Amino acid sequence: MGIVVGVVLPLGLAFIMFSLGLGLTVADFVRVAKQPYAFFIGALNQVVLLPIVTLLLVLAFGLGPELAVGFMILAFCPGGVTSNILARLARGDVALSVSLTAVISLASMITVPPLLALSIRYFSGAEAQPVNIGGIAVQLFLLTTVPILIGLSVHHLAPGLTNRIAPKVAKVANAIFAFIVGLALVVNWDAFVTNLPLLAPSLVSLIVLLLALGYGVARLAGVPLKQVKTIAVETGIQNSTLGITVAALLGGAETGFSAYALPAAVYGILMYAVSAPFILWLRRNSPTETAAA
Repeated sequence: MGIVVGVVLPLGLAFIMFSLGLGLTVADFVRVAKQPYAFFIGALNQVVLLPIVTLLLVLAFGLGPELAVGFMILAFCPGGVTSNILARLARGDVALSVSLTAVISLASMITVPPLLALSIRYFSGAEAQPVNIGGIAVQLFLLTTVPILIGLSVHHLAPGLTNRIAPKVAKVANAIFAFIVGLALVVNWDAFVTNLPLLAPSLVSLIVLLLALGYGVARLAGVPLKQVKTIAVETGIQNSTLGITVAALLGGAETGFSAYALPAAVYGILMYAVSAPFILWLRRNSPTETAAA
């Protein structure tokens, strides 16, 4: 298990982030400067409001320290490739979705470690283990930022090659995602079964609340409807693979998959089922609402 957590899991996340980078261009970052308002609202939702809502929900459900920290880890992780796909299905602004995913994913190496340390200190109290903020930041840089930049560079330098390999890379990335989620559940099966009556309703509530929050805040902010859809999806859909990996980094390779990873693992399954009706609603209302907008 040490090899799986210490080698297979990090390499799997790196490959998934590489697949994200393949879908990026320099224009995705330039777009942030050209459309700052919509990006700001989306980033505000993800970086500030999302963790606050998650914290309140964790307190409301009375989750234990490990699960509570696991929920917060999930809240600190930005959306991944999945959010871009769902934004497209919802007929949202895919370019904005990609920009939000790219920038916030790159920023995660800075934002996640200190927020993680605060969460552990808050929920575990005197029993809290020290968190190596610098070490986790370096590992996140190597596992997220570097692969994204490599993928971006390949796309920029060899667009023809990128177009040929991107679909295959995406399929492999999806398979790796399924493997990581499944393994995290299997290893923590007893804890999963024990906590499922609490995990399922709390995670379903979280997904519903975040999708509604993203949609409502963007609407109130006066963002165009196509971008409202994207902000809703980006707020409600998190990168569960990154959450599982951060949980593993926290526990160390020797410890294996700890209960910290359970919320992200279960979320990785539930997010599709829970978000599907919302995505379908956005898609069906697209023609009428766009005309009105």
